Amino acid sequence: AEVSTQSTGVYYVSEDIMKRATNIGRKELITLGTMFGKFSKTEKFKLHITALDFISSYAKQKVWLKPGAEQQYLYGNNVTKAGLGRISAGTEKYDGVVVYNMNDLPLGFGVAAKSTAECKTTEPNTIVVFHQADIGEYLRAESTMS
Repeated sequence: AEVSTQSTGVYYVSEDIMKRATNIGRKELITLGTMFGKFSKTEKFKLHITALDFISSYAKQKVWLKPGAEQQYLYGNNVTKAGLGRISAGTEKYDGVVVYNMNDLPLGFGVAAKSTAECKTTEPNTIVVFHQADIGEYLRAESTMS
């Protein structure tokens, strides 16, 4: 598997697909692979939701949402303690986390606002995960995903 950069986008593609794509001319080939993210003009990398399937299979820090919190998260809101179902042991403040529903379906990713230990004692309305991206973005930002 390879990660390639085309203009400002970063794409993931298997070696097999990459070899097959050599039969297609550069002018005809628009993109190749799954977009993982883009670099901004200031050279900061923004991870896109299209990388979720790949990232979720390797995630060490995970958060599970209660059913009532799923919809709020999918609308782009942060996760509060009241909506937190479970959190991986050993998650530290500001760790990157993959957000799942209680059926282990990946919903998105974010940043832990509280550590696992802090989550146990915090108030219900306290933010515990900062939202970064979710699968609802496919619908909300369809025209800007490329």
